[in-house]
Amino acid sequence: MQLSARGAAFLERARELMETHDRALAAFASSRQRLTIGISDHVAGPELPALIARMNAQDPHLLIDIRIGSSGDLLQSFDRRELDAALARLHVGRSDGEVIAEEKFGWFASPGWQHRAGEPLPIATMPEPCGVRAMASRILDEAGVAWTETFVGGGVSAVSAAVVAGLGIAALSPRMLPLGAVDVGPRSAFPICPVCRFCSIRELRTTGPGRPSPPCPLLSGARCEGRLV
Repeated sequence: MQLSARGAAFLERARELMETHDRALAAFASSRQRLTIGISDHVAGPELPALIARMNAQDPHLLIDIRIGSSGDLLQSFDRRELDAALARLHVGRSDGEVIAEEKFGWFASPGWQHRAGEPLPIATMPEPCGVRAMASRILDEAGVAWTETFVGGGVSAVSAAVVAGLGIAALSPRMLPLGAVDVGPRSAFPICPVCRFCSIRELRTTGPGRPSPPCPLLSGARCEGRLV
């Protein structure tokens, strides 16, 4: 048996069609969905590795892109559609997020730190426009406490290191407490730090025709107090 002339002509076209089909499937199988999440530096604490592991376990093929920064910068990035989701400190005037954690901040210093009478309170903090920095300076000014910056760090870990090194005190969450630091607020009668609320904000988008944005267990909407779940 052998193909007719029309059959031979069709076979060539059929092989081309199958090759195109296989290339299309291979391209789809090799593509990875990307989930870009912004997390406030005051949120990205010791639970972060477990949260990343949960996302990876839910979808091992998911490309996870996590960006750490200040809440203000992250919310601006979210508004510019550069992030799929954000975990940030709740900002006045925004109502598009769900509160998932409330954390009481305190004044932390090294165990041997002592405030020298008559001198401004030495403060270790993050650079502007950090919201926690603004909160700390506001409550000190309202209480009439003279203060001065002795250290400015690019992240909570840098500020924590300065605190442990004895350069000054810092407004931090107990969850982010560095080893060796103690809360000196009660013994020094410093103004009480307010409770900071952190919210999750996510916009449902599609990553392609008919393809929903990948799920994010990190932003499942679970509420908690003093920790992230």
